[in-house]
Amino acid sequence: MGAANKVPGVSGGIVAFVGGFYEEFIYSLQKINLKALKLLFNGRFKAFYRYTNATFLILLISGMLISYFSVSRLLDFFLERKELYVWAAFFGMIIGSIYYISKDFEGWNRKTILAGIVGFLIGISISFFSPAKENDNLFFIFFCGIISVSGMTLPGLSGSFILILMGNYVLLLVDSVNSLYDSLSEVFQGDYSFLQNVERLNTLKILAVFTLGSATGLVTLSHSLGYLLKHYKKVTTSVIIGFITGSLGVLWPWKRTIFKVDSTGNTLFDSNGDPIIANYQRYWPDFSNMENWGAVFFIIFGIFILLSLDWYGRNRQD
Repeated sequence: MGAANKVPGVSGGIVAFVGGFYEEFIYSLQKINLKALKLLFNGRFKAFYRYTNATFLILLISGMLISYFSVSRLLDFFLERKELYVWAAFFGMIIGSIYYISKDFEGWNRKTILAGIVGFLIGISISFFSPAKENDNLFFIFFCGIISVSGMTLPGLSGSFILILMGNYVLLLVDSVNSLYDSLSEVFQGDYSFLQNVERLNTLKILAVFTLGSATGLVTLSHSLGYLLKHYKKVTTSVIIGFITGSLGVLWPWKRTIFKVDSTGNTLFDSNGDPIIANYQRYWPDFSNMENWGAVFFIIFGIFILLSLDWYGRNRQD
């Protein structure tokens, strides 16, 4: 989930849904409430641990953090060198996810079909929005944190892609994370010189506010989703299926990045020296190019990964 959440267009919530622990994840987050805080402040740690399903949450969050700082760095490497293949693999995984979620869903009727269409239209419309400029205002960073966890709690909605649209993907998921990684590496080496680096400290402050916003969003969104899953499960699931299907427009592998330019046609850059993304231009591939056949292979490979998870889940239950 940690690696998936970092890739624009991919939702960590889909991993939870396919892994079969989505509802447990949502309901466990709901347990972080006033009752849990009372147990904690009254020193009833064992009761707090059991009430919040802490074993599950600790294992899940630890796995996400480890993957975020390890697998996601590997993904960064391949996105720089073989971006088409990475997008293709995730595109295939989303197709596999749609099959996985839909195959056992028996609640289709007029209401759920309409809900699925609404989810699809919302999902595909997101792919046509244009990214905003980078903004390091701390109130806005806190709001970005709340929005970013949508990828964990809402399958099909990529928190990373939303951050691109808000203009803060590079600042929050690249620069800030790299600053934390570099700072921790220096601390382990006994080097505390970064404490004199004003720019580094400012970036770490931004990361702290972003993390606080993410934690706030995680708890509040989980309560809303828990209510919907409990009272409107079929409609909610149909919206999720439609939303995931619509998100294929974001993940379409064959696209060109369109950068913002000024009135003279020169490319505009942000404060970090990176070109500012205006939008993506999608196109149909030329199959006389062998690289595009390689992308097709990775789409099939992505589908195979999800079918393998389905097979593993069924055999484990047997």
